[in-house]
Amino acid sequence: MTRKSIGFLSFGHWTPSPQSATRSAADVLLQSIDLAQAAEGVGADGAYFRVHHYARQLSSPFPLLAAIGAKTSTIEIGTGVIDMRYENPLYMAEDAGSADLIAGHRLQLGISRGSPEQVIDGFRYFGYEPAESDPSGAEMGRRHAEVLLEILKGEGFAQPSPRPMFANPPGLLRLEPFSEGLRDRIWWGSGNDSTARWAAGLGMNLQSSTLKEDESGEPFHVQQRKQIEIFHEAWREAGHERTPRVSVSRSIMPIVDEIDDMYFGREGESRDQVGQLEDFRAIFGRTYAAAPDVLVKQLAEDEAIAAADTLLLTVPNQLGVDYNAKLLSNILEHVAPALGWR
Repeated sequence: MTRKSIGFLSFGHWTPSPQSATRSAADVLLQSIDLAQAAEGVGADGAYFRVHHYARQLSSPFPLLAAIGAKTSTIEIGTGVIDMRYENPLYMAEDAGSADLIAGHRLQLGISRGSPEQVIDGFRYFGYEPAESDPSGAEMGRRHAEVLLEILKGEGFAQPSPRPMFANPPGLLRLEPFSEGLRDRIWWGSGNDSTARWAAGLGMNLQSSTLKEDESGEPFHVQQRKQIEIFHEAWREAGHERTPRVSVSRSIMPIVDEIDDMYFGREGESRDQVGQLEDFRAIFGRTYAAAPDVLVKQLAEDEAIAAADTLLLTVPNQLGVDYNAKLLSNILEHVAPALGWR
């Protein structure tokens, strides 16, 4: 077993409740920075954040990513995922370039078509109108992604003014700031096999979360492992020179004390769930919650984790920085070495 990159994925929930450690947007933003620093301190490899609009969760990612980049030195900083239906890909390229330079080229951007929304067609309020043949905006999101990838090549495309305010370099102009290598650190959050093939063809890394389209009726981890194999096959067929990366997300809760048991003891009987999500049948992966020795046995049978090089651990951010740092530390110390991940 080769070493896995292990990071956390936070949805950045906040609610004005006495039971929540994040009671405001300011709380969750500042605690996200603190958690990234704490995760780096216990040896985690990545700090990733979900992006949701119109919700009491993290939304605009680049100020947060830049702040974390300035406060840390080694940990990867990423998203999982940015809904490209909402994005101006040129402006996004500038924001991403700036954040990546601040972080010293540690940015890992997960992008996608997006997930079910809090409002109806929220991207329309952002000024984006899909074609009549594309009511969900899925094709529009993929088109925005393709534009972003093209811009991140760093090639000039804009005609310079003959009377610029400042002197221009020769030729067509590109967007600035440009961050070398960011193009290879774009990931596509794929919910089915066909978009995994599409992402591989464009040279994006693959993010596969805790849910996907139920395409075969098999257990979640088996379907996800097959999706990863399809991605790798499509990558080879495309003839890309570099080796791609693949991440999977999991909810893994080591139970080592009474507090852990109080929060997650009942999750020990969790199983895959199947349900309707928008216009397709989806399968949701189970939560792993048990003593570390039991987790080791359970996780050793997860075929998708074995096939991925990166594992993102979903964290209950509303329980606060200290609790989540302890959770990560317990996984890294008591679970990962026994599985050969460390």
